Amino acid sequence: MSIEAADTTALHPETRLVHAGTLRSQFGETSEALFLTQGHVYDSAEQSEGRFLNTDPGFQYGRLSNPTVAMLEQRMAAFEGAETCRATATGMAAVTAAVMAPVRAGDHVVAARALFGSCRYVIEDHLPRYGVESSLVDGTDPSAWRAAIKPNTKLFFLESPANPTLEVIDIAAVAAIAKEAGIILVVDNVFATPLFQRPLELGADLVVYSATKHIDGQGRCLGGLILGAKALIEGDIQTYLRQTGPALSPFNAWVMLKALETLPLRIRQQAQNAAAVAKWLKSRKELPHVAFIGDPEHPQAEIIARQMSGPSTLIAFEVADGKQGAFRFLNRLRLIRISNNLGDAKSLIVHPATTTHQRFTPEVRASMGVGDGLIRLSIGLEHADDLIADLQQALGG
Repeated sequence: MSIEAADTTALHPETRLVHAGTLRSQFGETSEALFLTQGHVYDSAEQSEGRFLNTDPGFQYGRLSNPTVAMLEQRMAAFEGAETCRATATGMAAVTAAVMAPVRAGDHVVAARALFGSCRYVIEDHLPRYGVESSLVDGTDPSAWRAAIKPNTKLFFLESPANPTLEVIDIAAVAAIAKEAGIILVVDNVFATPLFQRPLELGADLVVYSATKHIDGQGRCLGGLILGAKALIEGDIQTYLRQTGPALSPFNAWVMLKALETLPLRIRQQAQNAAAVAKWLKSRKELPHVAFIGDPEHPQAEIIARQMSGPSTLIAFEVADGKQGAFRFLNRLRLIRISNNLGDAKSLIVHPATTTHQRFTPEVRASMGVGDGLIRLSIGLEHADDLIADLQQALGG
């Protein structure tokens, strides 16, 4: 088996998603091979020793590495413009590893207040159990990040756009503050997708994804990715992954490899659909608030123009009458399905206050911008007119 020799760095991102990191067996397969194996055999005891010393290239054990998973990692690194990538079993495994591995008891982590519920749990509840202090700040205010720094601050963490409010953070500004203080910046780039935002180019040290979302994009598999500099990933993070075992299955890696080939086509169409749906939602006078990254009236439109090359596939909007109004609206939908997933070919909708953010008190949810009437809508590949018709009838005409 050998990695394709052709250098793909000069190619466009769409081309790298089809060709980068291809590993071919002696059979010369066209489609990437699926290596369903727990372990690997060695030609000699000396070779097995070399594999574990990392002096002999090759594979050892499924928890540590796998040929199919390695193809996914190399292809995503080429697409993202990262030095290296490591895949994990889920998006939250990627977030947890990226945040936990670089820190030690006595360190301090600063994160944006507006986060996905599980991400906020890792920052606010999980880290302190192991002696790592954490602080939450208004991520949109660069001065808040600077003011939160302590002598023991080791890491910044943020989502942009944030889940579910679509709040946008100036990544370059936060990265400059982090770099000045010698702090690691980790960016969750799920809502922006790797097609529309490049956090590493904006100064981030690590980027994480739930590959479950747009990267698979068809509701099939769980997975996560961590991308960035070799020095960071091949040190503490790789050790953490090897020893704790959140390995991505080869089958899921293979499914995602095939999904990458169509990722730009899918995301661009979803974003186009989202723009049409968001424009229609904004025309509805009964909706007090509609947020969409492609809206020129978005509160952070100037930042979006600087750091994103396209919109998200997500829309957030408020309905009247709080939870009761939200439930009444959701239960009337016929085409758009209620689900807490996103980035799928099917349009999915959810009420964050009672699902992804339900464990927080109303006061905390309010501080994150998650009101009882907030709806998160993930736009899929259906025809935009059909989605609008479904929303129209659910709103009562």
